[in-house]
Amino acid sequence: QLPTALYKKVLVILHDSILPYMNEPTLMMDFLTVAYGIGGAISLLALNGLFILIHQHNLEYPDFYKKLYSLLDPSIYHVKYRARFFHLADLFLSSSHLPAYLVAAFIKRLSRLALTAPPESLLMVIPFICNLFRRHPACKVLVHRPNGPEDMSEDPYIMEEEEPSESRALESSLWEIQSLQNHYHPDVVKAAAVLNQSLSEIEDDISGLLELSAYELFDKEVKKSAVDVPLEFEQIRGLFGKKNDIFAEHFTLD
Repeated sequence: QLPTALYKKVLVILHDSILPYMNEPTLMMDFLTVAYGIGGAISLLALNGLFILIHQHNLEYPDFYKKLYSLLDPSIYHVKYRARFFHLADLFLSSSHLPAYLVAAFIKRLSRLALTAPPESLLMVIPFICNLFRRHPACKVLVHRPNGPEDMSEDPYIMEEEEPSESRALESSLWEIQSLQNHYHPDVVKAAAVLNQSLSEIEDDISGLLELSAYELFDKEVKKSAVDVPLEFEQIRGLFGKKNDIFAEHFTLD
């Protein structure tokens, strides 16, 4: 049992400063699988080491995707390790052999959580979802279902279901992304509107969006050149702006 702070420090450096120098990296299997089951930030950080063991050392983790699915909660768009998580999630969901119900469950859960996400996270996750549609065309039924639910209570998708195969995601529609087309941030509206058109075959590069911050968005808006809007107006007179007003005779705004 390690203290939480020490757990995080170890897991942050494990994949590049410890595993490559071990004669038998597979000795870390139990440590990483236990860490992956703890939940929260520790589970997110354990993903790096697990990826190396799965990819290079043939580690089999039967409930891996179920656990990955359970890590998707409202905090996933706000945590410090968001970029690391989505980078690895992109790798884990890149295989074309994944069943459609599993990918659809990830798409629906990410979309539902996106309703409360900040703009900088939305500008990353919407292209992420579009890439999933490109890799798994069978999931496009979520976008092209014309008779989707009019409100959330009629959506067949079960958000609380821990098992992706039982979530009924493929029976649902992606009304969440459509609602983001009315978002207050114009860049989010533009990104969400992409799903109204046929997607190109080339995937979006999300590497530059993973660490996008609210400060960068604000700085980008501030640096935009102002557009002069011509206005036609009648110059105000008097205190309340009326021409023939007793106040206009005795008060001015100078």
